[in-house]
Amino acid sequence: MLPSATSPEVAVIGGGPAGLIAAEVLARADVAVTVYDRMPSVGRKLLMAGRGGLNLTHSEEFARFVARYAEARPQLEALIEAFRPEDLRAWCEELGQETFVGSSGRVFPKAFKASPLLRAWLSRLESLEVRFALRQSWQGWDEEGRLVFTDAAGKSMQAKPDATILALGGASWPRLGSDGTWVELLAQRGIAVSALRPANMGFLCPWSEIMRSRFAGEPLKRIALTFQGATVKGEAIVTQDGIEGGAVYALSARLRDAIEQDGSALLHIDLRPDFSPESLLRKLDTPRKGQSTSTFLRKATSLSPVGIALLREACPALPAEPEALARLIKAVPVTLTGAKSLERAISTAGGVPFSELDEHLMLRRIPGVFVAGEMLDWEAPTGGYLLQATFASGIAAARGVLASLQIPDAALTLEPSSATRQS
Repeated sequence: MLPSATSPEVAVIGGGPAGLIAAEVLARADVAVTVYDRMPSVGRKLLMAGRGGLNLTHSEEFARFVARYAEARPQLEALIEAFRPEDLRAWCEELGQETFVGSSGRVFPKAFKASPLLRAWLSRLESLEVRFALRQSWQGWDEEGRLVFTDAAGKSMQAKPDATILALGGASWPRLGSDGTWVELLAQRGIAVSALRPANMGFLCPWSEIMRSRFAGEPLKRIALTFQGATVKGEAIVTQDGIEGGAVYALSARLRDAIEQDGSALLHIDLRPDFSPESLLRKLDTPRKGQSTSTFLRKATSLSPVGIALLREACPALPAEPEALARLIKAVPVTLTGAKSLERAISTAGGVPFSELDEHLMLRRIPGVFVAGEMLDWEAPTGGYLLQATFASGIAAARGVLASLQIPDAALTLEPSSATRQS
C-alpha cells in the first residue's frame, strides 16, 4: 500500500538500519515517510560493518541470545521477541539475500557483504515511496515545535510531521554520520541522557618499544582471555598502543568499567587454551638440547613469535622451571590502562534511558517523538546482537508511531524459508 494525499506524515531522522527499517514499517502501513540524514547517502555504517562480512544476527537459542544484553535485557527482550533472529533472516531473504550460519553460530548474508542487501532495501523503500532528504543536519525544534534542519551551506528548513522517530545512532565512527550531537539537543528539552561511552573497542597497554615496533598488527590466534572470572576464547591483535579484536570486545564492557573505577585493569591471556596445565607441563619438562628459549617454546608448544614476545613483556627473564613457565603461558598478565576512543569504537554505550520512554519507545517529555537504535541506552557484544537489537527497536518505534496515530500495523509478517528454519 502506498501513501495517499491524506496520509499521516512521519519524519525519520537517521538513515541507518534502525531508521530505514522504521521507514519500511511505516510505509507499508500507508504512512508518508521522509528519512532525513546529514550525510550524502544512507546506510554508511551498515556498509562499514559489511567489510567484515556483515554479521546480521546469531543462531543460538533465544534465552541465551537475549541474555547477551545484560542489564538491558528486560527492556529489549520483548522488542526482540517481536522481531527475532529468524525474522531478520526471512526479511533478508525477501530482499533476495540468502543467509547462512557460520561455524561460530553467527549469521551472515551469502554475499558476505552489505552492498547487495542495501541496494535491494533502498529499491524496496523507493517502491514504497519513502522520500529521502539528504545532507540535512537536524538542529532540534523551533519555538513552534517544528523540526529544524540545515544543509551544508547553512540553509535552514523546517518540517512539522505528525510524528518523529529519532534514529541518529551513537557516536562511534562519526565520519559515517552518527556524531552524538543529538545529546545536547535532547538535554535542551529536559531529556536526561546517559553519557556516551565506547563499546566493543580496543584498549591501551604500555608496550615496550620492541613490542610496538616489531609486533604491532600481529594476531594472537586461538587464545583465551580472562577477566573478573569471565573467560572468552577467540583471537586478538596487538596494536602499537594496545590490544583489540573479537575476544577483547567480548570483555570490553567489564574492562572499561573496571578502568573507569580503578584506573587500570589486569587481563590474563591463556596462549594455549587447548592444552591442559598438565599436558603443557609435560611438553615443557623436556631437555632443551642447547636450544634458545624462543626456539624451545616454538618447537615444544607451537607458540608464535608474538606470543613469546608477550611472555617477555610480562616477565623479561622467563622462568627456567617448567611449572612456572607453564603457569605464565596459561595466564599472561597484561595491564590495560585505558579504553580506546569512542570515535574508533565499534558501537556506543549510554544514550536515552528507557525510563525516559514509554512502552512504545516514545519520549515521555515530548509526545509524538520516538527513539530507536543506538540512541537507546543499551550495549551488547559483537556477534550479531548489535544489528538484531537495532532492527528490532526500529520496528518497535515504528509500531509505536502507528499505535499513536491509530493506524493498523501492516509490517513485516514474514515466514522463514525452510532452509532458514533448518539452519
